[in-house]
This record gives sequence, structure tokens and C-alpha cells, in this order.
Amino acid sequence: MKNFEKYTKQFFTAPPTSMSWTKKTCIEKAPDWCSVDLRDGNQALIIPMSLEEKLEFFKLLVKIGFKEIEIGFPAASETEYEFCRTLIEQDLIPDDVTIQVLTQSREHIIAKTFEALKGSKSAIVHLYNSTSLAQREQVFRKSKEEIIDIAVTGAKLCKEYREKTEGNFRFEYSPESFTGTEPEFALEICNAVIDVWQPSENDKVIINLPVTVELAMPHIYANQVEYLHENLHSRENVIISLHPHNDRGCAVADTEFGLLAGGDRVEGTLFGNGERTGNVDIITLGMNMYSQGVDPKLDFSDMPALTEAYERFTRMKVNERSPYSGKLVFAAFSGSHQDAIAKGMKWREEKNCEHWTVPYLPIDPTDVGRVYETDVIRINSQSGKGGIGYILETKFGYNLPKKMREVFGYQVKDVSDHEHRELLPDEVYGIFKDNYVDLDTPVKVTEAHFKQQQGIEASVTLEYNGRKAVATDSGNGRLDAVSNALSSYLGITYSINNYTQHSLEVGSASHAVSYIEIIDSNGNSFWGTGINTDITNSSIKALVSAVNNMLKKA
Repeated sequence: MKNFEKYTKQFFTAPPTSMSWTKKTCIEKAPDWCSVDLRDGNQALIIPMSLEEKLEFFKLLVKIGFKEIEIGFPAASETEYEFCRTLIEQDLIPDDVTIQVLTQSREHIIAKTFEALKGSKSAIVHLYNSTSLAQREQVFRKSKEEIIDIAVTGAKLCKEYREKTEGNFRFEYSPESFTGTEPEFALEICNAVIDVWQPSENDKVIINLPVTVELAMPHIYANQVEYLHENLHSRENVIISLHPHNDRGCAVADTEFGLLAGGDRVEGTLFGNGERTGNVDIITLGMNMYSQGVDPKLDFSDMPALTEAYERFTRMKVNERSPYSGKLVFAAFSGSHQDAIAKGMKWREEKNCEHWTVPYLPIDPTDVGRVYETDVIRINSQSGKGGIGYILETKFGYNLPKKMREVFGYQVKDVSDHEHRELLPDEVYGIFKDNYVDLDTPVKVTEAHFKQQQGIEASVTLEYNGRKAVATDSGNGRLDAVSNALSSYLGITYSINNYTQHSLEVGSASHAVSYIEIIDSNGNSFWGTGINTDITNSSIKALVSAVNNMLKKA
């Protein structure tokens, strides 16, 4: 591409740290979660949410399990202010939930913020100012000392207004554009704020390290976080919070690395909504932990309902391939994938497995409210016999013989290919039923009676091309006798090459389902399936179905 020379590194590497985060292999417990959907997510919408929508969304976030929820910027607009007052005055905030609000380091804004929070049982006042080199030079045109003074002044004002405002308040500070700030300066300004607030065991301070703009690879952020983790004042009484954005598409990795490097808390949004490319996706983070046996302390067990609500509130769409939540993330169209999943599911059943290890599925889709038959095994022209057979077996109870499964698989794929669309499970079953099950044209057997002779003699009442007749012949068993009677009467030659059967539960009754393959004199194969409460009758129906398929091809 042209003009690449105009770009350069805008980030600063941290001074040497212990690098202990690089030796960790996983996140072992859930962080403190703070949803910023109602502030960061809302301000990124083309049409911001109404007061009623924000109230409903707040209730959803509480239901999911968030204990800290950033509700907005009360001094920014009347809607934001009224939302905060409504939550407090109507007592809509559960006792175990803390609301959070954002404020700039300006006295009239801080005053308006505390006014909005008056009477709150538990609230976090989130103070911020920009600290990056670019912001200092280009926007504020201030020195480091002047930028520190802005933060310290705001921190002092927060303490003053806390003393004279009814309610319970904690403090949070963000050096905005942390990733574009020299780590030594970020540490200096954060420590200056901490020294003003004087945190204690019962009054901890949150230091939030935002990836306001993602400028570097995730390990750079992890080193920056670890540098502050190892050098902040009163670290035992400081909660390090992470707030990554997704400009480089690495917000989840930034957060996971940052947690390994000393982070205690995460601010993010459902589905990663937020300015520009969005905030970190808390659903992906939480489900990543869940997939490795760690309880995320958030409930995403009904992902379809959660997706529907989010799309309604925000008027945005969840991408079909969005991890864990997209409509197609568990879908397998590929034949080899379908076959592996079907065999993996059978292995789980046979071995009674404690842990989930099914190929291609990092988690059990049912744990997030998805359904195997409609969400996992999806049938189109790319599908294989394994997936198609899996649909018939798990949804409809038909366990096709391996060879028949292959033949039927090609038949289904051909339909999908010609119609250029996915086939639903009921449509797959319809193709199976129409082509194999209890076929009665051009031949229909209405009765079969047997006598014990040297072998078995069968007297078969049938209809063929509108004519009724009785065909008689013998064989070494009932099915063989019927087969000989049919072939003699119809003047055709074939042999039974494959016969299997199993029980099929239909409602409260148990039926027998039989599968028969016949081979004609030219070596061509034809299949049929029969269903009946009597196993002999089901096998006769299967034979007649196979014969009808043979006659149709003649």
C-alpha cells in the first residue's frame, strides 16, 4: 500500500519488569466486571437509547450478574442525569450492585455529578483526564506538570464533594490514552492521585488503565500494566482496572494478557459495542474462561435471548460469526466437521465423559441455549453423510446403515446444490421419507400369509399398476419367501444384500424400522425402509420400498 511511510510507533515500552505474566498459562478466576454498555456503548450508537430502554438494559445487566455498572456521564446531558436520578429515586439498584459515573476534572462537572448521585447507596465516581503525548502536545498544549495538576485538582474536588454529599462513594481514576502515555509518566500521575485519595482496606481506589486507542501488540500492554502493578503506591488497596478498545482487533488478547500481568477488574461491553471498533467484548472474555473450567460469575446461559435484547436496545446486529454468540459459530456445514462432531458426541455417550472434548466445539452449545439439531449440524451442499445421518438419528430416531447413509447423503446434497440453499432438519426427513419409507407405488402389498412347509410358503396379496393379484412362493424364511413371490410375479431379478432393523419410538408406542438393500442383475443398489409395530411387517415394507425404487429406475 502507498503512504505506509507516514506511520510510526506511537506507543512507549515499559521499563523492565519481572515479566511474571509470561509464565502463566491461564486466567484462574474471574475479575471484577464492570459493564460500560450504558455509557461507552450508548454514546457509540447512531440513535442513543431512551430513558426507558436504558432502564430495561440496566435490569438485563443486573440479571446477567454484573455487580458494577457504569450508567453514564450525568453532567453531559439531561437524559443521562435523569437516568441516574431515576435509578436512585425509584430504588431500582439492588443492594449488591454499584453504579458508576464518569466525570472530567472540572469543578462544575464534578459538582453536577455528585448532585446526580445524591442518596446513592453505592457509587463509583470515575475521574479522568488525557495523559498521552499526542493529547498533551496537540490538544491541551500543556506540560506534564500541568497535566498532573489537572488530575490532582480533580481528585481533591472529588474528596471535597464526597464529604458534603449524601451517599456512599468510591473513587476511580483513568489516565485516558494510557497506551499512548510514557509508562513512567502514567505511573507518576496515578501515584499523585492515589496520594490524594489515600486508599485503605475499606476504601479501595480503582486505577483504570484504558487502551483508549489500541496502538501496539497485546504483550506491550501487558508489560505496561505489570509496570504499574509493581510500582503503584498502596498497591494492596488499589484495584487495577483494564479498559481496552479494539482498534487493532486485539481487545480480548489485551485484556487477557493484562489480567495475567496484574489486572483485577475489567470494564467492557456486551458484544464489544463501543466507539470506533468497540470496547472489549465481555461475553467473549467470560466464555473464554468458562471454556477452560473457570466460572466467569456472569450468566450467559440464554445467549439467543441476550442477543435479541441487545439488538433491540442498540439497533445493531451481532455478527453471525461473533464468538459464542453468533448464529453460525457452532454450525458445521462441512462433511468432515459434521462427521467428527457426530462421532465425538457418540464417544461422550459411550464413555460417559466428565469433561467436554468434542472436536470443533470448544463448548457445549446447549450451555448457552443453543440446540444441536438446528444450530450445530447444518445441512447444505457441503455437508457429508455423517451430519445428515446425525440429523436423522438424533432428531427423528433413524439409524441408517453406513452404506445407505452415504447414498442418502449424496441425495440430500444434490437437492441443496440445485436449490442453492440450506435444508432444515424437517426437509431432510421429508426427502428421506419420500424416497425410502413405506413406498407403495407401483407395487403395494396389502396382505401376507405364511405356511410352514419344508421351508416357509408365502401368499402375498398385492396391487401392481392398478391390478390386484396373489403371488405365492417359498423361501428359507418369511422375508425370503415374500421376496421370491414378488420377484416371480413381477418378472425381475435381484438379491437381498443388506438387512438391518432397530426399534423406533413413536409417541408412546415402539415401532420396528427395517432397512433393506437389494442388488439387481447389473449390480445396481436400491434401498428401502419400512416401519411397523410388527418386525416382519416392517421388513416386508422395507423390501417393497426397495423393489419400488428398483422398478422406478427400470
